[in-house]
Amino acid sequence: MAEAFRGISKIRFEGPKSKNRLSFKHYNPDEIVEGKKMSEHLRFSVAYWHTFRGTGADPFGSATRTMPWDDGSNSVANAINRVKVAFEFFEKLGVNFYCFHDRDVAPEGETLAESNRNLDEVAKALKDEQARTGVKLLWGTANLFSHPRYMHGAATAPNADVFAFAAAQVAKAMEVTKYLGGSGYTFWGGREGYKTLLNTNIKREMDHLGRFLQLAVEHKRQIGFKGQFYIEPKPKEPTRHQYDSDAAACWAFLQNHGLTKDFKLNIEANHATLAGHSFIHELQYACGMGILGSVDANRGDELLGWDTDQFPTNVLENAMCMLTLLDNGGFKTGGLNFDAHVARESTDLADLFHAHIGGMDAFARGLKIAAAIRKDGTLKDMLKSRYASWDKGMGKKIETGKMTMSDLAQYMLKKGNCDANESGRVELLENIVNEYL
Repeated sequence: MAEAFRGISKIRFEGPKSKNRLSFKHYNPDEIVEGKKMSEHLRFSVAYWHTFRGTGADPFGSATRTMPWDDGSNSVANAINRVKVAFEFFEKLGVNFYCFHDRDVAPEGETLAESNRNLDEVAKALKDEQARTGVKLLWGTANLFSHPRYMHGAATAPNADVFAFAAAQVAKAMEVTKYLGGSGYTFWGGREGYKTLLNTNIKREMDHLGRFLQLAVEHKRQIGFKGQFYIEPKPKEPTRHQYDSDAAACWAFLQNHGLTKDFKLNIEANHATLAGHSFIHELQYACGMGILGSVDANRGDELLGWDTDQFPTNVLENAMCMLTLLDNGGFKTGGLNFDAHVARESTDLADLFHAHIGGMDAFARGLKIAAAIRKDGTLKDMLKSRYASWDKGMGKKIETGKMTMSDLAQYMLKKGNCDANESGRVELLENIVNEYL
């Protein structure tokens, strides 16, 4: 087929002094940081749904761009043509991974059987392009929120047939993900929640969701899929409340339904904003519980109450993300998936490249800043010092379970009062971080 992005060659690292806007100023995939290539630390992935299916439409307006390679049809042939364009983009951008929903890559048919046939045909094209380019599938997923059948939810729908259809759709999406060598599979409960409690049985719906995920685990074993399962937290939108509202809610849910060994979390920055948390809070909570799996790299607008999915160009936030990841040993599964779209006003094809270049450069800077902070060790030493009373004496006895409540009462009666608290040094810590920016 004809070149889709004519006039745009492979994006290369040219350094911060380069005036070429279609080059990397900071992302050098082969640069070694803490003993690994930058590309191995960052594991960038392109989101198929935003980059190749996004039209610029938002809740307040219709599409603003039409892709020149798209003939406007919902045909398999058009979908396969789109696959070839996508892999041209991956090659020119220099990313190693991509992610998709089943309905992003293949058109939905009149029946489930037709939809499955469509997906199989497109999957063959995806596999051929993966073999040609070496680009891999980071994770796959199923769209269980767009079709009208899912208006009340999928796994949490009051209609048992909808639950069954969703299960069949997920089973197929998992099989295709396995066929394509995907390293993971993500569950996002886009409509697994409620609009009003007047028609909602929360316990029953959450039990159904738990059973749905248990069935997925069983199917995973039956088909021999070795990839990691992820849940992606989000508190609301389009529902008023979603059951996977944040990392803590997901952790409680997994424990309650016996799924802690089978799932990790795919943390999205913009979803953290909607939950009233910071991106770093969600990352650190997931790391603390041992359930961080992958990251959807984007950012939200704190002045807007909806999912804006902007590209992640906040260097400070990216540095704190990478500091958290490096402290946690880096990605063991997953990667940084750009679940982000260009602005509604950005209509040139080159804007797709500018957006990803900006995110990749910002994360490259964040990685190097995080590595420098770790090498210096000041923040780590200050954190260790703050909890020093727990590393010896009474604190150590409490942590190791050697003290009863009565023991502690006797200890304080004898001592009379606590040792004085030290300063939290909040401003100093913020100043130290700023020294690296």
